[in-house]
Amino acid sequence: MTNALRWRVLVLQAGLVLILGFVAGFAFWAAGFTHSSVTTQLAAQNITFPAYNSASILALPKADATAMNQYAGQVMTTGDQAQVWANDYIKVHLSAMPTYDAASGLARANPTSTVDAQTEATVFQGTTLRGMLLNAYGWWTVGTYALFAAIGLTIAAGVVLLTFIFELWRWRVEARETRPALVPAPAFSAAGSVPAVGIAQMTKHDS
Repeated sequence: MTNALRWRVLVLQAGLVLILGFVAGFAFWAAGFTHSSVTTQLAAQNITFPAYNSASILALPKADATAMNQYAGQVMTTGDQAQVWANDYIKVHLSAMPTYDAASGLARANPTSTVDAQTEATVFQGTTLRGMLLNAYGWWTVGTYALFAAIGLTIAAGVVLLTFIFELWRWRVEARETRPALVPAPAFSAAGSVPAVGIAQMTKHDS
């Protein structure tokens, strides 16, 4: 590999390390910000899961009760908890009631009926809360994927950095291998002007 080509490779590798490192850092920040925001918003609502195998949980279908029991007694602070509450608790109760469109139609058709008005309010509140919790779950999932991406980018940056160091090492080894060997200087006699070999030859001819 020529020096010019090797320089291009090294510059490309150094650029990739910087780019991957920056994107990984941003992904870590995005994951932390998203999870922190969701936790802050959910904690402010102070929603607490019912106690383990409480009456409200046992009234649910088995699969939904199992999902709720895994967070029994906990305060909702994560997107996963929000998803369980929305789909395994609120959704179950809403399934026994009319849709908001139907409940609203009944309330308008019977403006003096407190039952229909209460049904409309209950369905509206339940639907709205479920939508908010699923939105929190969605952002929590985005933050989780951002965290996974950050870890992957960090690993990729580390691999490129190792190849960069390896390329520098190979360059140094090849430079040593191609360096010309030093030719030893000829030995001189004590007189300092004529090589000792030459003096020996001259003495031989004179004799």
